[in-house]
Amino acid sequence: MDLLVSIIFQIVYVIANLALISLGLAIIFGMMRVINLAHGEFLMLGGYTVVVATNNGVNIWIAILILSPLVVGLIGIIVERLLIRFLYGRMVDTLLATWGLSLLFIGLITSIFGASTATTISPPLGVITIGEYTSSGYELFLIGITILLLIAVFLVLKMTTLGLVARGTMQNAEMASALGVSTSRIYMLTFGLGAAVSGLAGGLLAPITGVLPTIGTVYIAKAFITVISGGMAILAGTTSASILLGAVNGVVSFVTGPTLGEVALLLAAIILLRLMPRGITGSIFRKSL
Repeated sequence: MDLLVSIIFQIVYVIANLALISLGLAIIFGMMRVINLAHGEFLMLGGYTVVVATNNGVNIWIAILILSPLVVGLIGIIVERLLIRFLYGRMVDTLLATWGLSLLFIGLITSIFGASTATTISPPLGVITIGEYTSSGYELFLIGITILLLIAVFLVLKMTTLGLVARGTMQNAEMASALGVSTSRIYMLTFGLGAAVSGLAGGLLAPITGVLPTIGTVYIAKAFITVISGGMAILAGTTSASILLGAVNGVVSFVTGPTLGEVALLLAAIILLRLMPRGITGSIFRKSL
C-alpha cells in the first residue's frame, strides 16, 4: 500500500510538472497564436533570477514567488514591445524571431554564468514519509502551487474585466478596437502574463533541476507537445493533456526508466493527435476556457 501511494504521488508530480512548464506557453500560443520558441528561455531566466537573488541574500520564497514572475514578466513586456508587436498574424516570422531571441538569451546567460556547470540551490523543504518510503516535501509543494496557479489563471481570465477584455480582443481585435479597447495594451499585458507564468515555473523548478543556459531545450519540447495535444482551450487543454501525457510518462518511467518514459510521452502525443487532430479540447471540451 505504501508503495502504491508513493507511485501515485510521483505520477501526480509528473503531471503537475508538465502543467507547470506548459501553462505560460498555453497563454501566449492559445490566446495570441504566437509560436514562442523562446518559451524555454523564459523558464531558464526565471530559474536564474531565483539563483542570483538567493545567492545575494534574498529569501528564497520571495525570489521564487515574487521576483521570478516579476522579472520575466517585465522581460516579456519589453520583448512584446520591441519585437512581437510587429509580427502578429505572421506565424512563420514570429517563429523565426523567437528562435533568434532564444539564441540571444542563451548567449547572454552563457557569457555571464558560463556553460559547463549547472547552478543549483537547495530545495527549501525537507522530506515527507510515506510508510517505508520518502518523497520530497518540495515536490508536494509544487503540486499544490500548480493547482493554485491553474485556479488563479482561470479566475483572471474568466472573472475579471481584464480577462474578459483580453479574450474578446484575441477573438476579434477590430471589434474590440471599435469599442474603445486599447488592443496594443491588451496584447502587451497578455504576453507579459504568459512570460510571468513561465518565469514563475522556471523559478519553482530551479531547486529541483538546477539551472543551465541551455536548460530551456529540456522544457520547450514537452511544453509544445502538451499545448498542441490539449487543443485550443487554454486551461482545459493544458490540464487534460498534462494528466494524460504525464500519467503515461510517470507509469512508463517507473516500470522501465526515465528515457523510455520520455519516448512513451511522445508516442502517446502522436497517437492522440492522430485520433484527435484538433487536440483534446477540439474534440471533447469545445466550449471550455
